[in-house]
Amino acid sequence: MNQKAPMTYKDAGVDIDAGNEFVNQIKPLVKQTSRPEVIADLGGFGGLFALNAAQYQRPVLVAATDGVGTKLMLAFMMNQHETVGIDLVAMCVNDIIVQGAEPLFFLDYFATGKLTPAQAVEVVEGITEGCKQAGCALLGGETAEMPGMYKSGEYDLAGFAVGVADHDKIIDGSTIAKGDQVIGLASSGLHSNGYSLARKILLESLQLDLDAIPEELDRPLGEVLLTPTRIYVKSILNLLRDYQLKGIAHITGGGLLENIPRVLPHQCKAVIHGNSWDKPAIFELLRQGGHVPQEEMYRTFNYGIGMALIVPEAQTDNILHRLSALGETAWHIGHIESADAPCVNIV
Repeated sequence: MNQKAPMTYKDAGVDIDAGNEFVNQIKPLVKQTSRPEVIADLGGFGGLFALNAAQYQRPVLVAATDGVGTKLMLAFMMNQHETVGIDLVAMCVNDIIVQGAEPLFFLDYFATGKLTPAQAVEVVEGITEGCKQAGCALLGGETAEMPGMYKSGEYDLAGFAVGVADHDKIIDGSTIAKGDQVIGLASSGLHSNGYSLARKILLESLQLDLDAIPEELDRPLGEVLLTPTRIYVKSILNLLRDYQLKGIAHITGGGLLENIPRVLPHQCKAVIHGNSWDKPAIFELLRQGGHVPQEEMYRTFNYGIGMALIVPEAQTDNILHRLSALGETAWHIGHIESADAPCVNIV
């Protein structure tokens, strides 16, 4: 047999030392998100979280997982990676809060062809910021270096969150009835949905430059598109202490048309007044630039509403005032009527 030089994992494209360097760099970031229930430092085989079940009558764990989608492609184009970390957390914790559950901890999965510690740290900085905004602990994660699976400089992200709610306080929409009102909380932009269509319109059809400032916008296009998803957790937890929220819908893929019916009982429909809220300028640029039908705008994008609350009519004004005091922009956007099946009518 011919004599050959010994081969290592690094020769195959996996750098264990770079992975260890990355873990050491993010340990201080992870510590910033810690909660009293966290009882182990980063680096173990699993994160440990001591749930204080005594403070609940019947604790129910609520879990969610999500990603950032093709918004990542814009992060690659602009070489800006912190905001997508916030998006990753937001997409999970916003799904948990709609059921009246408090997010407790978060885990991330970061996969790349070749680990660049500086880039990966930037992503985790965003994840840390998202966890702080949501009040949950970054309990752990996985960094996978897979040569040949991803193009140079690219990666994929997945997030996982767990929250807890008292069984009798879970929000499932079952008490929604005719006469209840719909409040919309402003989104910060596209959030993390509709980017495949947005890229096709803005970058392919209109051939806009990400560094340019179209006349419809007040900031560079790329900056607008990378605006992170708003995290509504703390505001909604505040409302839950004093008000009755009968149903909450996180407006993600499917828009208002498909997400609100997910929380409606069979005998109800939501009537939404399409002119009752301010729509960020990016949506008008997309609608006109792509000649997008109005129904498609409501189905593909959040169209300016990141979260919809269904509340008793008598509490509507008080909830709107509280949301304003909490720094949220919110509008009274509709009401509930009787129907044969759950649906949304935009009028």
